[in-house]
Amino acid sequence: MKITVETTVAAPIDVVWSAWNTPDDIKQWNAASNDWHTTQSSVDLRVGGGFTSRMEAKNGSMGFDFAGTYTKIVTHQLIEAQFGERTLVVEFVEGPNGVTVRETFDAETVFPAEQQRAGWQAILDNFARHVAKKQQK
Repeated sequence: MKITVETTVAAPIDVVWSAWNTPDDIKQWNAASNDWHTTQSSVDLRVGGGFTSRMEAKNGSMGFDFAGTYTKIVTHQLIEAQFGERTLVVEFVEGPNGVTVRETFDAETVFPAEQQRAGWQAILDNFARHVAKKQQK
């Protein structure tokens, strides 16, 4: 089953692309709730390159690595990746109100699809807020 989430970010594509792919930025926005955070991030943005984000509960009770390999990159337009047996497609679509960032991913089988959708959407919403703050500086 595929799940899609999206948001529109009122910023130029170069700002959106950079915030999506820069480890220091990722550590600031990559969390589904305030009690989680990303403590480490790495990006090797090229086909065959890898990415990883260490996501942890702030109270130290649990954590996991979200990691994968890039399979296709079209600068300012598309990122495709594989993580485990699952795939991820991230589209960056410029429009009159900014850049729509759309993620489509393979659902996993442990958690209900709606819970996965809500978590990924929350992270995407954090991303949009992060970019908006960068735009204000």
